[in-house]
Amino acid sequence: MATILLEDGKCFKGTLIGAKSKIFGELVFNTSMTGYQEVLTDPSYAGQIITFTYPEIGNYGCNHNDYESDDCFASGIVIRNYSPLVSNYRSQETLDSFLKRHDMTGIYGVDTRALTRYIRDNGSMKAVICEDAELEQAKKELESFPSMNGRDLASEVTCKSAYKAVQKVVSEFYDASKLQETKKKVLAIDFGVKQNILNKLIECGCEVEVVPAQTSAQEILEKNPDGIFLSNGPGDPEAVDYAIDTVKVLMTDFTKPIFGICLGHQILALANQAKTYKLKFGHRGANHPIKNLDTSKIEIASHNHGFAVSKDGLPDNLEITHLNINDDTIAGIRLKNRKNVFSVQYHPEASPGPHDSDYLFKEFVALM
Repeated sequence: MATILLEDGKCFKGTLIGAKSKIFGELVFNTSMTGYQEVLTDPSYAGQIITFTYPEIGNYGCNHNDYESDDCFASGIVIRNYSPLVSNYRSQETLDSFLKRHDMTGIYGVDTRALTRYIRDNGSMKAVICEDAELEQAKKELESFPSMNGRDLASEVTCKSAYKAVQKVVSEFYDASKLQETKKKVLAIDFGVKQNILNKLIECGCEVEVVPAQTSAQEILEKNPDGIFLSNGPGDPEAVDYAIDTVKVLMTDFTKPIFGICLGHQILALANQAKTYKLKFGHRGANHPIKNLDTSKIEIASHNHGFAVSKDGLPDNLEITHLNINDDTIAGIRLKNRKNVFSVQYHPEASPGPHDSDYLFKEFVALM
């Protein structure tokens, strides 16, 4: 038997799957009904143990196309029912095989409904997954494991050197005939970028160069792109102070469009003197309603973040463009004096879906 132990002493029992190792992380939950492989390979989940609220996980297996990065970044997973039987024509291996190949630990047979309600009521917290024989030692180690507050995880998941992005999977919405003959050059700052974001930019007719998170403003300006993209990523946005300083310079010296998603959205806000704060249990799932304040339309969007931009003391030069209907948190901002600088908290590139917010990539390209 195995246990997932929370930092407040609460325990849930289950059976290990994947690599049989002791793992620590911030325990969170994700409400998506599909997409477990995309979630596990999303760098934004670095340092986190993910509880899937959907009860049946593993039933369609894993494949070589649904990666959002080259590796798994989540610390571990918690599931209710693990399906060893795979039934999907795209499947190339079982979830158990996938986890073992990436040295990732999971636990199944857990009452994930009760666990999710517990996190919802008490907030995300540190946790450890281990075999019962290791539980006493794990309790001591969990006390010293760092919390998510103040952690710069972007520097751990960013690329080591610049590279030109290529479209690894062509989506069903891709129409090469609609691409512009003269492609726009986009420089993407990688705080933990997802592959499908790069796919979407390329589909919209962009040549994308991806650079490490620590790239200086001067290096970026010397490349003279047509637009700058600030990617998603993990950790506390206030801890990524080097990127905040870079964006401050770009706000002054770069007059072309800037578009941010998730961590990039938070960094853009902080660079404009806004504040961020940690949510009680975050937003993670593919079914969150967002209101576009420009059109009054409601979008169903994919989310993955534990921090948000605060409405309190929001600087006068920022206007709110989108709101999360569930809790009225800020989901999008734009500079009042520069309409070509904007960002959203959610993930418009969502893979496997929904696709309500695809238009944001087209707007970014149109501004260029």
